[in-house]
Amino acid sequence: MPSPTPHLAEAFRLFDAANSEDPNLEPNEAGELVPKEVLYAQRMTACLDRVAPNAPEAVQLAARCQHIRRWSIPRTDFPMTRPGYHQWRNTLKKYHAELAGQLLAQAGYAPDLITRVQELVQKLRLKDDPEVQLLEDVICLVFLEYYFLPFAAQHPEEKVIEIVQKTWPKMTERGHALALQLPFTPAALALVSKALAGK
Repeated sequence: MPSPTPHLAEAFRLFDAANSEDPNLEPNEAGELVPKEVLYAQRMTACLDRVAPNAPEAVQLAARCQHIRRWSIPRTDFPMTRPGYHQWRNTLKKYHAELAGQLLAQAGYAPDLITRVQELVQKLRLKDDPEVQLLEDVICLVFLEYYFLPFAAQHPEEKVIEIVQKTWPKMTERGHALALQLPFTPAALALVSKALAGK
């Protein structure tokens, strides 16, 4: 990835500081317990670096703040129904965009760049905007690499297959190729293959 500008480095610092307050801890690759959203943000940045090392600065920023302070709006605050789920997700998108905008202004970014990052975070014009689509590919790849198996362990197989089948169309053909190169366990690969065979 290009050398970080002073603004980018400061924005990353502010994003990570906000996420470091996450009370939910998860083990990182070294087995150390770290705040869940700090780890997610770092994984997003690392994946973007692999997939698109010359990604525009706005995409780098959007990747780093994709789930910023996500724990502040828990799923349980909304009805446990499909409409309730969509309401929760839409509320989160606006919250992430607003908070990111405040921190980006604090980091010294101009309003037009802030607006662009907010568009990316909210995934506006997915399929029509190549940068939003790039971000979506990274989101899906990070989910499949790090969060798919834990998700699969908590849900019936039919639900897991449904999630893969909903995730796949969101990705580009390059995203599909990269996904199939991920270091899946045999169990995870079997589930992915089963889901794709049913498409």
